[in-house]
Amino acid sequence: MAQQVFFEDVAEGQEMPQLVKNPSTRQLVKWAGASGDYYEIHYDKDFAQSTGLDGCIVHGWLTFSFVAQMVTDWMGQDAFLKKIGVSYRGMNVPKQDIICKGKITKKYESDGEKIVECDIWAENTEGKKTTPGKAVVALPSHK
Repeated sequence: MAQQVFFEDVAEGQEMPQLVKNPSTRQLVKWAGASGDYYEIHYDKDFAQSTGLDGCIVHGWLTFSFVAQMVTDWMGQDAFLKKIGVSYRGMNVPKQDIICKGKITKKYESDGEKIVECDIWAENTEGKKTTPGKAVVALPSHK
């Protein structure tokens, strides 16, 4: 786990450390079982191709979980994830890197909390943002 991030140590425009994932088809099958999303486009190449896809695609919720992991790994255990959400704008495929990134867009105090707002996203190997979103995190203070 990363060290604790403190409000005083971050700035607007600062990037969060990237998280790179490379899900296998096996991981997609496990995710299907855990999430209950058994749509065959996620683990059956022939079925996926019969729907017009080039092959299997990664579940959107799995990609979202990778982005959320990037945020929680960065913020540390004494911070609080107040809000997180993404939208699905493109596809990721198994056996290719999914690069999760984030940047602090706003830093302020509200009702005694030290808040940072972040743009977050996952990119495919071509650099296309497939899963853009936002997160709001309350960070602890050194004071």
